[in-house]
Amino acid sequence: MTYSRTLISSLFFMLCILIAPMKLHAQTAPAPQTHENGQPLEITADGTLEWNRAEKLFVAKKNAMAEQGPTSIKAETLTAHYRETERTNMDIRQVLAEGSVVIRSQENTAYGDKADYDLDKGLAVMTGENLKMTGPGQIVTARDRFEYHVTEGRLIAEGQAKVVRTDAQGQSDTLEADTVIATFKDDKTGKRALDTLEAKGHVVITTPSEVVTGAYGIYRADTNIARLTGGVSIRRGPNILEGDEAQVDLNTNTSRIFASQTGGERVRGVFYPGSEKGP
Repeated sequence: MTYSRTLISSLFFMLCILIAPMKLHAQTAPAPQTHENGQPLEITADGTLEWNRAEKLFVAKKNAMAEQGPTSIKAETLTAHYRETERTNMDIRQVLAEGSVVIRSQENTAYGDKADYDLDKGLAVMTGENLKMTGPGQIVTARDRFEYHVTEGRLIAEGQAKVVRTDAQGQSDTLEADTVIATFKDDKTGKRALDTLEAKGHVVITTPSEVVTGAYGIYRADTNIARLTGGVSIRRGPNILEGDEAQVDLNTNTSRIFASQTGGERVRGVFYPGSEKGP
């Protein structure tokens, strides 16, 4: 069955927020180094700034802030663990931010109670109440945690994840799922761009005119095609389409819904004459 209208194109075209972890360097002598060269790091605090040489760590307390170029981390306490190497006396290996954490990178901002960036693992994790990421025209929230795997270029929102995108006309599209995973890869210019966007568990996509539900959804940027599986339903007003899988081709603005390939339930559509012109 062909559904000749794009159901979720605007949602799957959204720009996923990428909060880039800070590459820490400090203006001290000898200067702390990280795995890559970068701009100097400035740390300020209303309370104390402690350098514990025995335990090889820096601690900034009370409204602490670390700034490096366009990126900043603000928290009640910031702790940077380092090690000594042959190349430098201070190779920062882990950064912890605790208490009212706010991370800003250009136009993107992330909020949480705790952030842990392990430079060796290339893993940044943010946890706490009211987890939120914001960017131009969009908001991402999660109950449990945000994870960013630096090497793989993978951003994960876990636990009642929700993505809300608002366009220039003020209309919003919403994606909700147990887990949302955005994977990035380098484009031809060397910049990271969206590769795939996955939604796992209790997937609900809401646009101004439709509600789409399923168990799993994935969008692939290289093909510009989105697919939903697992008891899929598409509702517009009182009209409904039901099947095992839906495929949305954003190149042709064509959507199809399919019955199960292993038998069982047939694809089904219910339309009400007199309602808004249906699919």
